[in-house]
Amino acid sequence: MASQPEAVKFPLPPSPVPYDTAPEMRALAGKCPVARVELPDGSAAWLITGFSEVREVLIDQRYSRALAYAPGRPRLGFDYLLAESLMGMDPPEHSRLRKLVAAAFTEKRMQALRPEVASIVDDLLDDMIAGPRPADLVRSFSLPLPSRVICSLLGVPPEDLDKFHGWSNTLFGDWSRTIEEMTEAYLGINGYMAELIARKRKEPADDLITVLIDARDSGDRLSEDELVRFCFGLLMAGHETTANQINMSFAALCHHPAELARLRADPSLIPAAVEELLRFVQIAGRGTIPPARITREEVCLGGVTIPAGEAVLPMMNIADRDPAAFPDPDRLDVLRAPKTHVAFGAGAHHCLGAQLARMELQEAFRGLLARLPGLRMAVPLSEIEFREGHVIASMRALPVTWDDT
Repeated sequence: MASQPEAVKFPLPPSPVPYDTAPEMRALAGKCPVARVELPDGSAAWLITGFSEVREVLIDQRYSRALAYAPGRPRLGFDYLLAESLMGMDPPEHSRLRKLVAAAFTEKRMQALRPEVASIVDDLLDDMIAGPRPADLVRSFSLPLPSRVICSLLGVPPEDLDKFHGWSNTLFGDWSRTIEEMTEAYLGINGYMAELIARKRKEPADDLITVLIDARDSGDRLSEDELVRFCFGLLMAGHETTANQINMSFAALCHHPAELARLRADPSLIPAAVEELLRFVQIAGRGTIPPARITREEVCLGGVTIPAGEAVLPMMNIADRDPAAFPDPDRLDVLRAPKTHVAFGAGAHHCLGAQLARMELQEAFRGLLARLPGLRMAVPLSEIEFREGHVIASMRALPVTWDDT
């Protein structure tokens, strides 16, 4: 049995290339797939970076999400939101709630939604093309696209988009956010969603919120608090990750012009390229800490014995750069089409909206590459500003330009 690795302070310095793995993280992951780390508050945890080890943590019920938010444990930053969501639960409670909405996110339903998403893409690009150059891809395209899609799916009025963007920016904050900031944002989105649910009860519609209301009122399958939290959790998760995946993927493609040229020449490669970009691009916020799981019992992981009650931190993006799982993992290759990656997690907490996100990303790049010839960043990547204290690498703006047809 290998001895316990020496503790290192975490988080490590951020990468100078935002979509890439930091050299210090690459070195640590190459040394040991399970590393003892010290967190900013002085507590200890285990950083998991190997692909097979991360998958075990995500799938094996000996690693608990619910215990991470048990009474007495600190809830800082993004954990404040996760503790009140599906992500903060274990089966069977998690399974009960997830089953209520899973049917709305099947691959078949998402494919049926594709024409609507393609239409939104075209509408946004029409406005971009008619506007000035350079354009801000964040404000003009990558943020409104998934926002409008999730609003349509849930039944949230699109005119309310600006309201929840402010709350979302706070609730996706890291450990630097204060409890007061998180509480204010949480109460804001909670109150908004409670009011929207009340309106939907009076005026039902063909949307997911109405379906969940029916599950609450006629089937008594979830409480009123669960209903509210479930709805705003879907709303929050349904746009932030996809928007920033578009931004970071485009930045990565701009810095790999041969791969970008392949996609322009053959759009049929886009679905495979989306999978490779999900694997390759690091969208975790700079210097953030991933959501923890707690060991229910003593486990042996990656040759290291971890006692019961210890926090483990599965680094999914780093696992997707593991050379044991992916040959030449630090090379972007749009022909790779990785069959297995953990960008959407695995096991019980595999991303509910994975099929929706895939389809949105595919349609986003089909539209961008087909309608904007020579689309490129208008400023160097080093000039892009990111939101500080955000668990996702969130660009404030991404200036882009393109050639006339």
